[in-house]
Amino acid sequence: MTAYAVDLEAIQAADRRLAGIVHRTPVLTCATLDRLAGRRLFFKCENFQKAGAFKFRGATNAVLKLDAGTASRGVVTHSSGNHAQALALAARMQGIPAHIVMPSTASPVKRRAVEGYGGQVIACEPTLAARETTAAAVLARTGGTLIPPYDHPHVIAGQGTATLELLEEVPALDALVAPVGGGGLLAGTCIAGRGINSTVRVFGAEPLGADDAARSLSAGRLLPQTGPRTIADGLLTSLGELTWPIIRDQVEAIVTVTEEEIVQAMRLTWERAKLLIEPSSAVAVAVVLSATFRALPGLERVGILLSGGNVNLDRLPWQ
Repeated sequence: MTAYAVDLEAIQAADRRLAGIVHRTPVLTCATLDRLAGRRLFFKCENFQKAGAFKFRGATNAVLKLDAGTASRGVVTHSSGNHAQALALAARMQGIPAHIVMPSTASPVKRRAVEGYGGQVIACEPTLAARETTAAAVLARTGGTLIPPYDHPHVIAGQGTATLELLEEVPALDALVAPVGGGGLLAGTCIAGRGINSTVRVFGAEPLGADDAARSLSAGRLLPQTGPRTIADGLLTSLGELTWPIIRDQVEAIVTVTEEEIVQAMRLTWERAKLLIEPSSAVAVAVVLSATFRALPGLERVGILLSGGNVNLDRLPWQ
């Protein structure tokens, strides 16, 4: 049996650790979206989470796992947005410094939120190499602890708590759908979902313009992201060394959608479900509305992880 970075017990422990700190977000439904999808949809609304996204779960779990001496030196990460906000808030709540490396192309609304939560933003060029070298320099200067956006056992375990909550509220689900970038949420969804119900089917949702997870699953080996181009700015990163084995073994399929489908799903969710979601969340909605997903048999009740709601209101994609 494959040994993964995270097991169900770790996610359940994270759930207990986070109780009373993270929001237990609602599970909502929409008759119009049910009709368009041809099945019952249950939306786990992490757009209502603190810092506006599921990332607060993993960041907080990782911070709480630090001993007092280590925590006092602060935490460091590199992130384009949601993890940056989440870690800044988690650090502030524990009274420790947060040093956040953000690419110069990061959404202004996300940068403002990081600064509002007390995080020190260090700008860098919008490449993975620049993010990593800048973060390394900050680590050397501060003596802090690196809390990466997704490829970390405590982060993955924290993300999995969203699925635990979903299945507690709606236990009889045939499938779970989560967006995938680095894979922290999808990996946590796999371990929690299939740990609770071994027959539940798990699907990843990915932009066609950033389809490394789909390509990796098809090839049976980890393929890096190269030149991603998508409005779903939270899904630009490659899968991680820890998230990939879980996704490889436990995800039935990664379904990709076009930019047009993402924008249509985002607007439809705003208009009909009255849920303010960001493009990365809309990828999951677009997938369940796609012809590819609608053609899959045996999926009457589907849970969807709406990953976040941090939107730049000055640049809506349909304006």
